[in-house]
Amino acid sequence: MTLHAIQAYLPLMLLLGFATYFQTVTGFGLGMIVLGGASGFGLAPVASVAILVSLVTLVNSALALPGTLHHIDWRAVRAATLGIVPSVVVGVLLFDYLNGTASNVLHLLLGAVVLYGGIGSALRPAPKAERSGDTGFFFSGIFGGLLSGMFGISGPPLIFYFYRQPLTLVQIRCALILLFAVTASVRTVYSAFAGQLPASIGWQAAIALPVVAFATLLARRHPPPLSSVTTRRVAFLTLILLGTHLMVSAVLEMA
Repeated sequence: MTLHAIQAYLPLMLLLGFATYFQTVTGFGLGMIVLGGASGFGLAPVASVAILVSLVTLVNSALALPGTLHHIDWRAVRAATLGIVPSVVVGVLLFDYLNGTASNVLHLLLGAVVLYGGIGSALRPAPKAERSGDTGFFFSGIFGGLLSGMFGISGPPLIFYFYRQPLTLVQIRCALILLFAVTASVRTVYSAFAGQLPASIGWQAAIALPVVAFATLLARRHPPPLSSVTTRRVAFLTLILLGTHLMVSAVLEMA
């Protein structure tokens, strides 16, 4: 790859670095920030960026999780994973089946649901009094997997559900990072079998590797001094911005 090509990827790499730091601190955001930024600023085709995000998510998880596995609520993660694994593939197949208009309508509805959930949660940032049962985590995994397969964004259902639980922020962060690694693994394996991993993606991933590694280690050693309530508000504000972005982009596509 030439120096000119590497320079062309620089804005995308900077976006990846910021998103990686954000995800390591909060447990989410890498896919949403990179996909939203890439599509909004025209940095790269969204389809290829979605695959790249899956690859770098695995790197982020491999560096962010060591030494923290004892914080994970394995029962919740197991229930969510059972929902994620099959629904990612179903989401990809469903997206391929739908025509453009139907896909945009779903995109609009998704944005509305995410926006509603983000606003409602931001007004009540304190967690629930009691932990939810396994069924709720399972369905959050199903909806997260469907969104990942269809739009490359698995976060909203999982973020909303986990951040509403009476868990510590460390437990939430580690569980989400692990679940996004599961989602990324399923998408990557499916893309490989479908022949959707061109050599250019490999080059982009190789360039992104040191950026992602540096941002992950920086976030682990120097996280921002945010309180529990503030961190939850940041999470829900991110959902509000994402929901708004999804609705606007869907309306523009339909227009």
